[in-house]
Amino acid sequence: MKKHYAIGVDIGGSHITCTAVDLEKREIIRDTIAERNVDNKGTADEIIKRWSEALSETLDLSGRKNLKGIGFAMPGPFDYVKGICLIKGVPKYEKLYGTNIGEVISEALGLSPDVPVRFMNDASSFAVGEAWAGKASDSSRSMAITLGTGLGSAFIADKVPVVTGDLVPDLGCVYHISFRDGIADDYFSTRWFTKRYGEVTGQSSKGVKEIAEAAGYDDRVRDIFVDFGLSLASFLSPYLNKFGAEVLVMGGNISRAYNLFGPSMEDEMRRLKCNTIPLLSDLKEDAALLGSAYLIDDSFWNSVRGSLQYM
Repeated sequence: MKKHYAIGVDIGGSHITCTAVDLEKREIIRDTIAERNVDNKGTADEIIKRWSEALSETLDLSGRKNLKGIGFAMPGPFDYVKGICLIKGVPKYEKLYGTNIGEVISEALGLSPDVPVRFMNDASSFAVGEAWAGKASDSSRSMAITLGTGLGSAFIADKVPVVTGDLVPDLGCVYHISFRDGIADDYFSTRWFTKRYGEVTGQSSKGVKEIAEAAGYDDRVRDIFVDFGLSLASFLSPYLNKFGAEVLVMGGNISRAYNLFGPSMEDEMRRLKCNTIPLLSDLKEDAALLGSAYLIDDSFWNSVRGSLQYM
């Protein structure tokens, strides 16, 4: 029987989610989803063991005979070509530094040599998932962002991440670009909201969901979201225009408050003559799972592999 499904893997800060994906139907096979919490400060062996447990569960649920390969949506820094973790100097997954994840996962799962294990940046995986099977699937050029603990971003042309050239910023993303008194990641993230909420109200908050609830009865808090929308539009519009993005797909926890910041963002984009259409992801967390599984499609892999070294 033709091998037609891949396993998509999303590595989060403290968890792993994996699932079988039907590459022909572009669909997640729901009854194969497996998740595990992971101690990101654990030893390399402990982390790999937890990842292998989740992957083994998905393999048991989907069967091995039709497995075409495994694709990982992996945070950086990471050597996505060789599959080697380069995370260092941050308090998560440091013990994996220098580990060839592809080799140890293949060994732990007992995969045959003809079953590839491939890797791509997590933000790029989200963007590819949206371009392959989501809101950007009818667009030739798109940008996708995730608004959460940080600002994830990627530019996509014909379903392939664009990471070099004159049309995109260095690294093919925008989190590191200077903005006001810092960089974009400082302003378009949860920590900006919690900091600004404290400045405006003198109170602390647990996160954006709580702040969004307060916006329902406090005009001062509502203005925080208006300001966020204006700032996001003014920051992104030049890059969207230069790239020629037809759509901007947004995911991440902050995007769930779009009703609060979306109107001001859209108004400012129009004022700046940015014709990119902002859209909210329907796939949400599934986008990275689909995008990582798509790495196992050989035609896509041949198109993207040259870009991986720049991610």
